[in-house]
Amino acid sequence: MRSKVAHGVLRAVDCTAARDVPGVVGAWSAADLPDLPPVPYTLLARLSTEEAVAGREWPALVKDRVRYPGEALAVVLGEDRYRAEDGAAEVTATIDPLPVVVTPSASLADSVRLFDGMSNVVLRGEAGKPIDPAVWEDAAAVVEATYRQQLLMPSPMECRTILAVPEGDRLTVWSGHQMPHRLRRELAALLGWSTDRIRVVVPDTGGAFGSKSAAFPEFVTVAYLAVKLGRPVRWIEDRLESMLVATRGRGQDQTVRLAADADGRLLAYELSIDADVGAYPHLGAGLPMQTAWMAAGAYTTPRVHATLRSVLTNTMVTYPYRGAGRPEAAIAIERSMDLLARRLGMDPIELRRRNFIPPDAFPYETPVGRVYDSGNYAAALDLALQTLDHDRWRAEQARRRTDPDAFPLGIGISCYVERSGGETGGLHEFGSLEVTKDGQVTARCGAASSGQGHETVFPVLVAKFLGVPETQVRLVEGDTDEQPEGLGSFASRSAQIDGALFQHLANLLIEEARTRAAGLWDLPVDQVEWTDGSVHTAHNGSALLGLGELVKHTGPLRIEDGFETGQAFPFGAHVAVTEVDPDLGLVNVLHLVTVDDCGVMLNPTVVRGQAYGSALQGIGQALYEGMQFNDDGVPHVAGGFLDYLLPTFTEVPPIEVKDTHTPSPNSPLGAKGAGESGCIGTPAAIANAVADALPAVDPDLLQMPLTPDSVLRALRASTNEEGVR
Repeated sequence: MRSKVAHGVLRAVDCTAARDVPGVVGAWSAADLPDLPPVPYTLLARLSTEEAVAGREWPALVKDRVRYPGEALAVVLGEDRYRAEDGAAEVTATIDPLPVVVTPSASLADSVRLFDGMSNVVLRGEAGKPIDPAVWEDAAAVVEATYRQQLLMPSPMECRTILAVPEGDRLTVWSGHQMPHRLRRELAALLGWSTDRIRVVVPDTGGAFGSKSAAFPEFVTVAYLAVKLGRPVRWIEDRLESMLVATRGRGQDQTVRLAADADGRLLAYELSIDADVGAYPHLGAGLPMQTAWMAAGAYTTPRVHATLRSVLTNTMVTYPYRGAGRPEAAIAIERSMDLLARRLGMDPIELRRRNFIPPDAFPYETPVGRVYDSGNYAAALDLALQTLDHDRWRAEQARRRTDPDAFPLGIGISCYVERSGGETGGLHEFGSLEVTKDGQVTARCGAASSGQGHETVFPVLVAKFLGVPETQVRLVEGDTDEQPEGLGSFASRSAQIDGALFQHLANLLIEEARTRAAGLWDLPVDQVEWTDGSVHTAHNGSALLGLGELVKHTGPLRIEDGFETGQAFPFGAHVAVTEVDPDLGLVNVLHLVTVDDCGVMLNPTVVRGQAYGSALQGIGQALYEGMQFNDDGVPHVAGGFLDYLLPTFTEVPPIEVKDTHTPSPNSPLGAKGAGESGCIGTPAAIANAVADALPAVDPDLLQMPLTPDSVLRALRASTNEEGVR
């Protein structure tokens, strides 16, 4: 039973009538479960401080104050979902409403505090050094702008799920989750158990995009009640629930300043971020640092300084969503590059080329502390422009500008750099390879696929490393009993880290096989070689054993280890062509070209699928998606996906996916992450294209999502009485 108000003092919750509903097993408020633990929190590793959370704990059920719409006031268990819903309808609550803040600017006004006596700013951070004011004064051109990165919903096909099953002194948890070992660890801590008493199993999962990597209030409640009652408890989130209380992404208010000399050489870039992190500090509180650390983009700007404030609002918590801080950085710098090009009277393509980090400068340390591993940014842009046929579209744009009946046309560019793999200290994974007597190889790792194709990619990799048929390899992941240690799948890390892990394990297995064969044949190890899944003597190969035969002669063969790589920095160039109907405000994407570089591609088909999928989500952010709130702070989602618009097949423009290949020196396979490219590169390209189509409109007025309403408002605000800006 969830709150219908966004903010208020909880006076009472009455579950009496719910308990009398036939088929209801029980109904509880927080007062009925005094031992119910709070939601565990995680802050970004390099910013983890207990100060952000102390006194702002996130309760699994509201105790005294509602802080976001849909926050759970009571839980009702029924023999089936229908009876449970009937019971929840009978729960009553008394809440005294309080004023609501749903944006950082409103929250910073300090008229409403989510926690009495405590600031709504839970974290401050910065990257780079403050810039000397003289730089701005002496620059030939300085542009300033503000950007709103709206709150988005990840919207996976499958909403959140959890089933907790007590089995003796153990608890087995089934959940669509990205980090099964983290979920096991957090649930064990909440219950006061050792981790070996909990097994987490992640079956096939219908998407995640960052939204399924935590222990949520519902998860805490389900596990607690399963143990309390000694019976299975299941919660499956429905779509309306998900739209109301699942995690949000993005949510930043940004102020930028960018300076250049008369030749278009960048001098300084300043980025200030006020980030909406929702009602409680969680991983989202530190997430804006990912934006700060990537503020420099693809350019050799000598001075870059980013500051941030993580601000509480009366909304569901902000959490990593595909791209996780990097789209926000790319949008800010790329939109600002177009503004600067306009101010200088320079082609935006030439401005970018003039300031790209050159290929021979890598590894390159940016002023905000990132060390880029490798890149050839100009090559990606050149391929994107060639694929688009840029000159043809510029000619068409010029023609339309002389035709009063033609829709205005614009071309937008976005050159991005992102980070894959995770942060230092989390760039490792654990796994094993096990061989049975029939020669079958079982590959295990700590990842947990939510649709990325691990079942396709990893067995093929292992088979290639060992030189055995693909049908001989089986992948097991997403089960903490099968694989005791692991980190999970997030931050575009699977190919880069898990792929390298399997190469490492294969090398260890080969060495162990050679050692065993040497002992079996009474030979020095250097006289035993490995070829195509078999050991044999080095000279004439007269002695030869396959993996299965080796196990039969020498016993079980299992290799377990962990492996760590360095950070990688994928990059790319996206170019969009849009036209705008000035009477309707409708934006139509005529052509989108994405060129992404993820180093060495382990499976081109999977990479291509990731590029398409993330580009569609990037289009969603640019044109359609965004949380809208009623006057009382409740999200306007009663109509489901009729109120929160996702791009459908009808809105998919012609998309050409291309790639360049610049291997990463930080991973043995040379692979970089590929899963988030479109969310990072596409939005700014489309926004820049719309601004290019409407040169008379103040770019500050063109804020995403560029819906017909927002475009029309921008057009009207930029027109005076005579119809001329």
